Amino acid sequence: MRALKFSGILSNDHLENPDFYDWNIVVVRYCDGASFAGDAEGEDLDGTKLFFRGLRIWEAVIDELMGKGMDIAQQALLTGCSAGSLAALLHCDNFRGRFPQEVAVKCLSDAGFFIDVKDLSGERSMRSLINGVVHLQNVREVLPKDCLQNKDPTECFFASELIKSISTPTFILNSDYDSWQIRNVLAPSGSYPQQAWSSCKADIRNCSSTQIDVLHGFKNKLVSEMKVAEDNKNWGLFIDSCFTHCQTPFHITWHSPISPRLGDKTIAETVGDWYFGRRQDVKQIDCEYPCNPTCSSRLPTA
Repeated sequence: MRALKFSGILSNDHLENPDFYDWNIVVVRYCDGASFAGDAEGEDLDGTKLFFRGLRIWEAVIDELMGKGMDIAQQALLTGCSAGSLAALLHCDNFRGRFPQEVAVKCLSDAGFFIDVKDLSGERSMRSLINGVVHLQNVREVLPKDCLQNKDPTECFFASELIKSISTPTFILNSDYDSWQIRNVLAPSGSYPQQAWSSCKADIRNCSSTQIDVLHGFKNKLVSEMKVAEDNKNWGLFIDSCFTHCQTPFHITWHSPISPRLGDKTIAETVGDWYFGRRQDVKQIDCEYPCNPTCSSRLPTA
């Protein structure tokens, strides 16, 4: 098997990853299409059998890790980016429950705060996508029971609902101009005439003032849905205004000379302050684009 070189929060270099460089790290490959939440089987139109086993994979992986020594850990952090970030939210309390109460267990969600917003054509394309996943893969088992009492499972799969039921301290890291969501949720192909948004969604610097106003509206919607996290004293926030997606896995965004900064701190420094309790009320929400000079055009986009 080819060796992988890890960077960002996974790096073993203390200069790149000052707080977590010497931790034991496990990377679980994303493989199920539903954030390790599905448990169903069915049949395709051509008769092909389909098996969705994300939840069983999650349980098997954690069981194996506990048997290999994770059960005696004194500190643990469950994290992921994008769909993996949603998995961290879905399984956060379950992960916490695997350890004794005296163990410091927390969760970190990076770029998983997908929102249910209308696209440029007025359709809810993200809701349609999530609805298909939720019902195809039968993810009800991992959804908050209190949410399911009052709302459709599709709605309960969004981060804005998940965070209402998570009791484990959690850190939300997200761009409020998330490049993946702008390209696939707000302005997916077919939601605008001809090439009207193609240049803008490829690079936010190409957006017109009218388009920037639309993006500001997206930002405001995303931030408003984080109110529960903002009000929870044990939670942390780093919501920057950079045009990027997934910031923990990369050296350039996590902790480097050109990393995004809020309150004069990198993401790595802010997450470390929160996890280890070096500061109280670690919550930073950026101003509107293009106010933050640390948002480099070299940051990764999806």
